[in-house]
Amino acid sequence: MCQVGEDYGDPAPEVPLPPRPGDCFKAFYVHKFRAVLGKNRLIFPGEKVLLAWSGGPSSSSMVWQVLEGLSRDSAKRLRFVPGVIYVDEGAACGQSPEDRAKTLAEMKRILQTVGFPWHVVALEEVFSLPPSVLRCFAQEPSGTKGAYKAAVDSFLQQQHAPAQGEQQLSLSGTQDLQSTAVLPTAAQTEALSRLFDSVKTLTAKEELLQTLRTHLILHVARTHGYSKVMMGDSCTRLAIKLMTNLALGRGAFLAWDTGFSDERHGDVVVVRPMRDHTLKEVAFYNRLFAVPSVFTPAIDTKAPEKASIHRLMESFMLRLQAQFPSVISTVYRTSEKLVKAPRDGSADGPPGTRCLLCMCTLDIDTADSATAFGAQTSHLSPTQPPTPPAEAPTTPCCSAAVGRAQGCCRGAGPCGRGDPRACVIEQLCYGCRVNMKDLPSLDPLPPYILTEAQLRSQRAWVLQEYLVEDNDDEAQTSES
Repeated sequence: MCQVGEDYGDPAPEVPLPPRPGDCFKAFYVHKFRAVLGKNRLIFPGEKVLLAWSGGPSSSSMVWQVLEGLSRDSAKRLRFVPGVIYVDEGAACGQSPEDRAKTLAEMKRILQTVGFPWHVVALEEVFSLPPSVLRCFAQEPSGTKGAYKAAVDSFLQQQHAPAQGEQQLSLSGTQDLQSTAVLPTAAQTEALSRLFDSVKTLTAKEELLQTLRTHLILHVARTHGYSKVMMGDSCTRLAIKLMTNLALGRGAFLAWDTGFSDERHGDVVVVRPMRDHTLKEVAFYNRLFAVPSVFTPAIDTKAPEKASIHRLMESFMLRLQAQFPSVISTVYRTSEKLVKAPRDGSADGPPGTRCLLCMCTLDIDTADSATAFGAQTSHLSPTQPPTPPAEAPTTPCCSAAVGRAQGCCRGAGPCGRGDPRACVIEQLCYGCRVNMKDLPSLDPLPPYILTEAQLRSQRAWVLQEYLVEDNDDEAQTSES
């Protein structure tokens, strides 16, 4: 029975609406991205950051995270100045000119929607890079936590001044908004195709492609004043990369290849803010919130499972992950424990102590000749430079046009050896040496690599000559 005095005229209490599907996941996803940047504090307010965008799901999600983080509706706005770079690798992957033009048109349409300053470069431009790309420049001191807080306070004070702050942000946001892509010449496209056709294995092709892409991004970052480069490597991709690099003999550089920051280049630091997101999370986020991406065929597209170490390791890890869901996270958490410990005496050494291609410290120990690797590299010691000829050339080595058949590195040049290949091999780490075995000739390599190899040999020879003269002078002084 109804109780006396009950009032049925009052409206029912308002019940809060349940969250929309995906809201909790979006908050979790965005928090991961912001937490990685906030925990490391490597990117200072107002700093120029270059976003490496390949068109794939992970890098597209990274660009969208930055876009939303810079919007006025964001609770905690990002404070750096972004730019986007896309590297067209169609010539290396065997795409036709029509397919490349179609892909570029779709890429530019998305870049114009994003609104960031963008740079579209073709991989063929590696044949016009300067040798300075392979040199490590001094990094500006990042300072302490107090310096970071001081930079944040200064940035916030500029924001409180509406006229000046908004004017600076608008100028920085519209500067070089549309970077016109320089079309590669037919000679450069032919030279790039000849280079990848000469490589024997798909494993070496993938490593070479990654190396040339990194050099090109580094050159664009230095040219336009970017001090940080963001890569879209996800947690799944980094776990696969860790196992792959172990198989390729790059175990000494895992902390740089898979860590959050990579300072091997000195003035330009590579960061990986997507390293806490799995590929499954990236796919769900892009699907729920309509993040655009562009499919571009890679160099290993439609390749069989055992065609390369990269493909084999990827298939192994993904199949293992399907049976044991904690495999990827376990491998990834193991990579977080790796410490960047340079070899003794090599941190502040001469430029020749770094690998010519990957720019990591040479992992060569010729003194340990008892090991197989020490015995293999004992006859290629970088501490004993060859004797150059009597007259050094007045022009840079291999500075001729693209695709030049002969050069000073291909004979009795400054390397001073009958085999010019040893001049380059002795300046490579173990992993890069293994890959160079699948390149029969040095002729197809871009000129800047051969030029830098010759310059390093000349510097090492001059240093050795001065050391010998000083030892002779000391000996004569002691005898007298």
